[in-house]
Amino acid sequence: QPRLEESGGGSVQSGGSLRLSCAASGFTYSRICRAWLRQAPGKEREGVAAVYTTLGGTYYADSVDGRFTISQDNVNNILYLEMNSLTPEDTAMYYCAAGDGSTAEFCRPFSSLGRGTQVTVSS
Repeated sequence: QPRLEESGGGSVQSGGSLRLSCAASGFTYSRICRAWLRQAPGKEREGVAAVYTTLGGTYYADSVDGRFTISQDNVNNILYLEMNSLTPEDTAMYYCAAGDGSTAEFCRPFSSLGRGTQVTVSS
């Protein structure tokens, strides 16, 4: 069964940094696109960043552009999200996803979605 497992979440102070990882396993072939999404309490899930698995092109939400960096290790099937200059508005559950959609749509429709890792930023 295809599986995505996130790790690296935690609690940091405003201005701090975190690096999230997402390990993929059980995929018979790589999906075209991988993405990070987040969902804050009481809000809808939103796309954060996406990358084309083979071509490497990236796309970021305006709210994180310049602060977050998505990258991938295609040998070990790991997706990363480097998050800098964090603010309390970045507090959310962060999910990784895989799909065959475009990066501008954060890979939707998804073929797989992880269970998430919590990021909490205090002021």
